[in-house]
Amino acid sequence: MTSISAPSVPNVAEETNSVQPSASSADARVSEFIRLGVVGLFAYWSFTIVAPFILIIAWAAILAVALFPLFELLRRLLGRRGITAAALLVIACLTIVIAPLAAILVSFADGTRALLTGLKEGTIALPSAPESVKAWPYVGERVFEIWNYAIANFTAMLKQFQEPIRGAASVILEKTAALGSGVLSFIASVLLCGFFLVAKQQMTSAVNVVVARIAGSRGTDFVRLASMTVRNVSRGVIGIALLQTLLCGIILVLFDVPARGALTFTIFIVCIIQIGPGIVLLPLVIWAWFTWEFTNALLFTMLAVPVAILDNILKPILISRGLSTPMPLILLGVIGGALAHGLVGLFLGPVVLGVFYDLFVAWTKPALPSAEKPADFDLG
Repeated sequence: MTSISAPSVPNVAEETNSVQPSASSADARVSEFIRLGVVGLFAYWSFTIVAPFILIIAWAAILAVALFPLFELLRRLLGRRGITAAALLVIACLTIVIAPLAAILVSFADGTRALLTGLKEGTIALPSAPESVKAWPYVGERVFEIWNYAIANFTAMLKQFQEPIRGAASVILEKTAALGSGVLSFIASVLLCGFFLVAKQQMTSAVNVVVARIAGSRGTDFVRLASMTVRNVSRGVIGIALLQTLLCGIILVLFDVPARGALTFTIFIVCIIQIGPGIVLLPLVIWAWFTWEFTNALLFTMLAVPVAILDNILKPILISRGLSTPMPLILLGVIGGALAHGLVGLFLGPVVLGVFYDLFVAWTKPALPSAEKPADFDLG
């Protein structure tokens, strides 16, 4: 007798189990998207709140990295009193750097405002050539004639282009007035830098955790390279530029040089783009020898020449390794930073571009073997 097998019945339990995992995975994805959306919303919200202070925070962090070795030295000398050392550094920065810089900017703003007002109203009168110019050998008579001819044509040109000069003057005055807010941002950055120096341990740990989550094993390498670049650019470019600018400003004030505010600000710009103050000081030295007494001209020259070559002596001492950032990039950072962010951007631009350049170059190179990798990031 032939046995007839019963028809197979589909296993409903197995089908139900196969559907449940797919539904669970879909729910998990939806939950994940919701969580990411909430985190992204709070991140964007937090960014909008912090955005007005990003430049101040960034410059304070750069100052903290640049000043940390000096902070450590002061802390050891003061018996491990970190708060006292940070307070002394803040006071020193406000007294030695910020106050003279503010005075230079105020003088520059006043001089620029007076110049532009004179251009708009046509009240500027350039001095005629002194009679002593005629006594110059060979070229005296010719220089005297060209000088007076140029002054006469300059006055006529002012009358002809008065309207464009007025439009340009209003824009320049507006930009010059914004320098005051830049000084306040500087003061806030210096104060915040003191808090960063005191909280060095917490900041170091936080940075190491964040870069490890973002960049993996090479994160600490990049951060260490970034801190080294910040220190090199801030000391070898900005620090020396500030020192030479302050010394030049003192010399110009002592000898009562006309338009010293504008000249000092110009010296700072040419110093920070690595041209050096000689391009401004050399014409001043020549002018001093033709217009001042012998003693004053000699003393001015003896003070100006050492300041002009000071960067050649200090750079090998302050830069721990060769500055790899190209000078055109430094120039681009100065101009772009100033146009985008005002006074703070003037200092922040070259540092940011320098860090980006070094990190990009390091990223294009292969990673080091694990045995050759440096230790975790440290401010010092």
